Amino acid sequence: MPLTLSLRRTALDALDVPLLVIALPPESNAVGELRALDGKIGGALGRSLERRDFRGARDETLHLSGGADGIQRVLLVGMGKGTDRASAVRRAAAVGARNARRMGVGQLAFFADPLSDVEIESAAVGLSLGAWEYTDLKTPPPQDERRAPLQSAIILVADEAAAAKSFQDGQAIAAGHALARRLGMMPGNLCTPDFLAETGRDLGKRHGLTVTILGREELEREAMGAFLCVAQGTPQDPKLVAIEYRNGPAGAKPIVLVGKGLCFDSGGISIKPAQGMEHMKFDMCGAAGVLGAMEAIALMKLPVNVVGLIGATTNMPSGTAVKPGDVVRSQLGTYIEIINTDAEGRLVLADLLSYARRYEPAAVIDAATLTGACVVALGHNASGVFGPDETLVAEVLAAGKRAGEPGWPFPVWDDYRELIKSDVADIKNSGGRPAGSISAAMFLKEFTGTYPWVHLDIAGTAYTENDLVTLPKGPTGVPVGLFVEFVRGRAT
Repeated sequence: MPLTLSLRRTALDALDVPLLVIALPPESNAVGELRALDGKIGGALGRSLERRDFRGARDETLHLSGGADGIQRVLLVGMGKGTDRASAVRRAAAVGARNARRMGVGQLAFFADPLSDVEIESAAVGLSLGAWEYTDLKTPPPQDERRAPLQSAIILVADEAAAAKSFQDGQAIAAGHALARRLGMMPGNLCTPDFLAETGRDLGKRHGLTVTILGREELEREAMGAFLCVAQGTPQDPKLVAIEYRNGPAGAKPIVLVGKGLCFDSGGISIKPAQGMEHMKFDMCGAAGVLGAMEAIALMKLPVNVVGLIGATTNMPSGTAVKPGDVVRSQLGTYIEIINTDAEGRLVLADLLSYARRYEPAAVIDAATLTGACVVALGHNASGVFGPDETLVAEVLAAGKRAGEPGWPFPVWDDYRELIKSDVADIKNSGGRPAGSISAAMFLKEFTGTYPWVHLDIAGTAYTENDLVTLPKGPTGVPVGLFVEFVRGRAT
């Protein structure tokens, strides 16, 4: 059940809610509106701050009881010492919403005075992120063991009218994250290439977008041999989905967002180890990020032209699967030697990047859970950012920083191309262990032509195998926020 968000201008001591979440920085005191609230709850807030029972550290929480009516509970959430207050507000809102969901309070109000426009948007996104959960495939517990789901959240503001636009943008971004995370969390037998294509169709119907879908026969006519070789081991129909959002000036070149959509990646003939293979349902998070971004961009009605492009299939071992040593021909005409069938995402992206040329793009950004090497290099805190255009790379990095989805740049020097030279074909799909994420980017660069391009390796950031305090195990929604911020930056 999606969280219903609203704005309200009201005094804290006049609230009537099951839970009030208050985001506080370090060294806070019960002054201003907090003083009046403190009187309503018997001075517990002031005493807790004076005794330093609560110090405002990042993610620190303190639960205080309220009265039988009015504010029934107060949850203090620390914002930490960081200077990026918007990110701190978003994080505190997510922590508050997750705690509220566990409590079963049904409704909360969120206060972090004062909230700027950017922080109002951040609060809406954070509350939605924290409230999100995937329960589609879980049997509900017995009635007497159930807690009330978190259904609504109120963001307390000084001026509802002035906050309306930022609030609406926050809701739109939250909807994009929710779509991407739901797709990522779905098991591979449900989130199939057909399902991703149907999701694209649904976006088109709801927002009036042009949607083009190519199946196996159409991909064969397009001569997409790199994409098709990944799909030749599965009976499921591969899908290329193109979603066109045209709200910018007529004839203006679009931004093209490209996503890898491996609905399940077994590794193919170069099969992965059994342990942890269930996480390979997340190999479509690049495509989920594109779909989520298109949802948000359409809801925000940004004045810009954008094309979302995803390639969806599964990578399975079978008697018809592509083999190490095979050579395939891409749509561009490049011959590719298959060294490792588990380096399949770059083969799908190769033909997508070639296909993107027909849109004469202003810029192309692709996102893929592409290499374990990127996880080794950066861990789970930043996405790898690759591209030959330093200005565009800087623009992407800035968008990621604004979105709270940071990236780190890697070199894409011509010297690295030596790693993908083949003895029997034009190039090979794996350069081995050294500079593994860079050689993958160099492979993609072969298919970009002259348009400005950046590659995001989100293997370490698209999902998490551990609880992150603000988010549970599973998909994070990356790179929805970065995509939206990049597009919004180009729209202003």
